[in-house]
This record gives sequence, C-alpha cells and structure tokens, in this order.
Amino acid sequence: MRLSSAFRVAAVAVAMLAGAGLTAAHADSGTISFKVLKAGWFIGGSGGSGTLVFHGKRYPIDIGGLSAGLVFGAAETYFHGTVSHIHSPYDVSGVYGAAGAGGAVVRGASAAVLTNQKGAVLRVTGKQKGLMINADLSGLALTVK
Repeated sequence: MRLSSAFRVAAVAVAMLAGAGLTAAHADSGTISFKVLKAGWFIGGSGGSGTLVFHGKRYPIDIGGLSAGLVFGAAETYFHGTVSHIHSPYDVSGVYGAAGAGGAVVRGASAAVLTNQKGAVLRVTGKQKGLMINADLSGLALTVK
C-alpha cells in the first residue's frame, strides 16, 4: 500500500511538471516599441503610445500611469524591447508595477523588466530626454487595441 501511494504521488508530480513545461513551451514572444512622456512634482503621471509586433502583425498600444515618491521634472522616453510569456497579443494588456530611480538632464538611458498579472514579461531599454529626477513607485497600464 505504501509503495502504491508513493508511486501515485510521484506520477502526479511528474504529470504536473510535464504540464507546466508544455504550458511554458507554448508561450510566445514579440517585440514592442513605445514612447512615454512622464512629468511630475512629487506625484507624477505618464502617457504614451506605441506598437506591439506579434507573429508579424502590428498592434497599436496605449499607455498611462501614475507614480509617487521623489518625482521632479518632465522627460520623454523611447522604449524598445521584447515581451515574452504570452499566448496572444492581448496578454500584453494589463498593469505593470515598478520601483525605480533615475535621472536625465537633457539625455539619459533607462531600462526595465516588468511583469503584468497575466504573466507577460516586458524587457525594454530606452533613451530618455528632458529634465527628470525620480526615486518612486510607479504603475503603468498598457492596453492593446
């Protein structure tokens, strides 16, 4: 009896791991480019737009967000990167949260790795221009049209 129970537990564990592997194996990725304008004085706001390319098709995206903490100035950032762990382009839609710090005086660089509630992972780098100093918590809402 004890051997039979142990065998069943092991079989269930192997089946679960195999299922998890299949789910991850079927997840896909795409590329994403967007522009975000961020401005603030202690509390900041951001907005922008861009494009997701998934399976060769282009999808427009809208971006909006809020940040709170040390936020002074305004800057525009052009981001480009990849989005992974998605099954459809609409998995990219969602809220991404981040804690960050940075600064730009005329020009600067930015990078981020963000995850939404659906498991989509954004890995982006960007070029920033403007006057911005920040150490804040921020949320970014991304919508695929």
